[in-house]
Amino acid sequence: MGIHNYLRSIGFKYLKKTEEMKKLIQSIIDQPDEKLITEDEMGNLFVELKKEYGDIIGIAVCGTYIDDKDFEMEYYYPYFVGSGVSTKERVEVNKRIDRNAYAGICDEMRIGVTLIFYLQNAVEYLKEYHSKSKRVPGNATISALSVEGCVVLPVYKNESQIKSEEKYSMNRNHLMAAARDGDEEAMESLTLEDIDTYSMISRRIMTEDILSIVDTYFMPYGMESDQYSIMGEILDCYEIENDHTKEKSYVLTLDSNQLTFDVCINQEDLLGEPAPGRRFKGIIWMQGKVHYNI
Repeated sequence: MGIHNYLRSIGFKYLKKTEEMKKLIQSIIDQPDEKLITEDEMGNLFVELKKEYGDIIGIAVCGTYIDDKDFEMEYYYPYFVGSGVSTKERVEVNKRIDRNAYAGICDEMRIGVTLIFYLQNAVEYLKEYHSKSKRVPGNATISALSVEGCVVLPVYKNESQIKSEEKYSMNRNHLMAAARDGDEEAMESLTLEDIDTYSMISRRIMTEDILSIVDTYFMPYGMESDQYSIMGEILDCYEIENDHTKEKSYVLTLDSNQLTFDVCINQEDLLGEPAPGRRFKGIIWMQGKVHYNI
């Protein structure tokens, strides 16, 4: 059993020994705050045991019961519950290849890439999968954990520039929606826009810092499909404390490419003082919960 990289995000930064991790996992198995049981897509027993270490943070242990008493763990993961509705695009759920876990996938045009996130409510998904109603996932609440980040000062913009950017983003979203439906004229317009953007950045980068040119970004990061390198405006921020370790983390509500979601990061892993209006730049592991249409 290894130490999950993102445990530090929810206040387990100094949990470094495997034996300490084993004791923590066993305490969750022995006394979970929540026990969820269903069948996976193949009809095998799927069990998720959850332990809260604060109002919106905790650890989930997934596995199965060999008999009525003996629990066999397959994997565990730290979770952080986000707020609000982040995306209204239709979400598809796919099983991960490496283990009995699931990922949510949606074409989120605002960020320009396919959004992939670790599914927090896998048991609810599996129950719907086996039910006769066959409700499909609707919108989703996205949240993220981060192990490294920094606070960046904002780019000054007057009211005219803000309105111009909003109009540009709206127009680009319409073009991307049309391009997705096969509109060749929209595809051509987007290509020309990208060429103009590249030309503008190449010209300005000679005399300006990149962070003053690029206001926000959202890009896939590394080998894992649900990890991203992002920069976004901080809309709100507050502190939370891990009940077990007493370590403190920041919860930052971000706007990155017009996608709004919450990020949880250990205070010791964030460089700078967060405040609304400033920007967060860092690496995140994206999680999410899908909501079902009634």
